[in-house]
Amino acid sequence: MGQSRRIAAVLRREGSTLNRKAVQRHRREMGIAGISPGPNTSKRCLEHRVYPYLLRHTTSAYPNHVWGIDITYIRLRGGWMYLVAVLDWYSRYVVSWQLDQTLELGFVLAAAAAALTQATPTIWNSDQGSHFTSPQYLELLGKEDIQISMDGKGRALDNIFTERLWRTVKYEEVYRYDDASPKEARQGLTRYLAFYNQRRPHQALAYRTPAEVYFAPPVALAPINDSHSPADPREKGDVSTLNCLSPVS
Repeated sequence: MGQSRRIAAVLRREGSTLNRKAVQRHRREMGIAGISPGPNTSKRCLEHRVYPYLLRHTTSAYPNHVWGIDITYIRLRGGWMYLVAVLDWYSRYVVSWQLDQTLELGFVLAAAAAALTQATPTIWNSDQGSHFTSPQYLELLGKEDIQISMDGKGRALDNIFTERLWRTVKYEEVYRYDDASPKEARQGLTRYLAFYNQRRPHQALAYRTPAEVYFAPPVALAPINDSHSPADPREKGDVSTLNCLSPVS
């Protein structure tokens, strides 16, 4: 039902009068169905350092308060690619992303470095996968004033905002277009993630877009969780001069 409400909200922004029930009817006619997940991208290296989970009693309260980073697979017609993204949890804004044909560390470091050229979060969360416990990755974050947080073992829902991003990207872009080549996948994701940041409203954001919330002046920010809102919603990270990001590769 949430998807139908969001689609109706998008159509209203574009001048259509199609309501939620009509959207639901058209979805049924299109035969939209679920698709099972693919490869596991979060394998831990037992020799690497692990940080504690810091968000058990914390709710993201303003832009650049909490960022999450994660990796997912992108299915192609004849294989796989891997997508890593840094997501601002408060606004759902994709701060940076990278796409690669292997799970080598370099594309994760590139995404993290690109994000840090834009702003600095208070807390940076990830799972305990080998990419996010690697010395190179931790050294990169350690140069900044960032609190590093890692999900506990078996706590996949700790990174729920990024998991929702993956579901959205796959259902609205990857599975829909079934790209045949890495070039097609990269072009499609470039278009889609720009749309996701700039034009796709979210129910949890009162049908505002991630960019509208992420770049809103402090006085215009309506707290999503009132009990966790700080006196200054911009106390970490100055994003007043940011632009919509394209992939850094």
